Amino acid sequence: MEKKKINIRKIEWSVRPLPKWIMLAYSRIWNKFKDNQFDHKKADVLLKENVSIILSRLKKSGWLKISLDPNDSRKRLYKLISPMDAVKDIGKA
Repeated sequence: MEKKKINIRKIEWSVRPLPKWIMLAYSRIWNKFKDNQFDHKKADVLLKENVSIILSRLKKSGWLKISLDPNDSRKRLYKLISPMDAVKDIGKA
């Protein structure tokens, strides 16, 4: 009996689905800042806890873009991608 090779398509997302608790944090940030830039301090005031973890998970999942602050290169500026763009990208997989 001849063995058949199974070709499994590897899914590569630039944006990955989020766990519910991260999605709730994303929603709070999106409602406050939309697609405007914000810094860690502003996110901390809004979320109050687990801010570094949340921002890290959003970045790793492709929902957050990070750039250097032009006034102080030690600081980072964050910008969320829109929910529509994220859903479109996830739907492409």
